Amino acid sequence: MKPTTPIKNRDVLMNQYAMIDGMLTISEAIAIAVEQNVSILVVNKRNEHDEYGMLLLSDIARKVLATNKSPERVNVYEIMIKPVMAVSADMDIRYTARLFDQFQINKAPVVENSNIIGFVTYDDIVLKGMVSQ
Repeated sequence: MKPTTPIKNRDVLMNQYAMIDGMLTISEAIAIAVEQNVSILVVNKRNEHDEYGMLLLSDIARKVLATNKSPERVNVYEIMIKPVMAVSADMDIRYTARLFDQFQINKAPVVENSNIIGFVTYDDIVLKGMVSQ
């Protein structure tokens, strides 16, 4: 049996996300998502002791559209996910998949030196990680 080199999150991450401010309205956040062609919006930290937040288009659909709220009157901070569970850039993707399963999530920011360098999803793990083995 030949030893395999672990595939790390940094090897499969994707960079399709945009950084936004939590004070933006949902309308403004949607405009940024459309302009940058992304479906993940990362909410910046307010200070060095804060944590990142995340806003997904599915959150907007469930928490704004489905509840008949006005996207011009709802701010990002009201519906974002925060704190966000992040994974290390050097973590083996097998552990990332286990973490996703344990916590019933399907994507997470990849961090290095406390900064987000991308996102990893189940799709990335399977399509980029398992195919390259």
